[in-house]
Amino acid sequence: MTQSEFRYAHHPEDAKKYTTEDLRREFLINDLFNEDKIKLVYTMYDRLIVGGIMPSTQALKLEPTDDLKAENFLDRRELGIINVGGAGKVTVDGEVYELANKEALYIGKGAKEVIFEKSGDAQPYFYINSAPAHHTYPTKKITKNEAEIVELGEEKYANKRTINKLIVNSVLETCQLQMGMTELHPGSVWNTMPSHTHTRRMEAYFYFDLEEGQTISHFLGQPQETRHIFMQNRQAVLSPEWSIHSGVGTSNYTFIWGMAGENMDYGDMDGIKTNELK
Repeated sequence: MTQSEFRYAHHPEDAKKYTTEDLRREFLINDLFNEDKIKLVYTMYDRLIVGGIMPSTQALKLEPTDDLKAENFLDRRELGIINVGGAGKVTVDGEVYELANKEALYIGKGAKEVIFEKSGDAQPYFYINSAPAHHTYPTKKITKNEAEIVELGEEKYANKRTINKLIVNSVLETCQLQMGMTELHPGSVWNTMPSHTHTRRMEAYFYFDLEEGQTISHFLGQPQETRHIFMQNRQAVLSPEWSIHSGVGTSNYTFIWGMAGENMDYGDMDGIKTNELK
């Protein structure tokens, strides 16, 4: 069974007037994983789709929603998958890809059948991002050993973190989709600090590995007009092109960042000094 939602884009002047309830309704995705269901959120921010797939007692096939007006989900799209749970497998047009925890799979435009299943007793959680594509690139599995790894931050600023670039153009070719995973070290709680924006692409964050009973405050909005959303484990949040995307937790955690837009240069960012945020 597939559940789908549609989200519009927002003008920054409108977003300044949003209440807490408005912000959570428009930007937060709080119920991504449901047993034996596929949850998809189609956003008008670069037409990115954010989704969660939880096969428990049966295999789940990725079907096109009415928003796509397509015979197959990937007729005009590419897809990135990262498993944030137990072992699972993804079958793409008959070829099986086993995905362990924190392993990724890129599927290029034109694949006809994509099926998600468990591989053992532990429950897999497949987090997905999908963006429009103009060209077909090969389907490829990416492990953490194959990722481009960057160490950033310092313990004294509570932002020491490991960035695993999994689906980026330095690792494999894609049309516009980029995905990676940032792991906060024990004792570090700040992500993407100093903050930045990049008007040439939007972004979505998915938080997980958060200790039970803890929370994360995700910051969004223009640098001089920021807002926050408190988030729980395995929730996602949309970040417009005009918005910062930073967060702080009451314990360390991991998050997946996904981007779509016209510029594939990971370093294309407009940085903001920390003491200039408002």
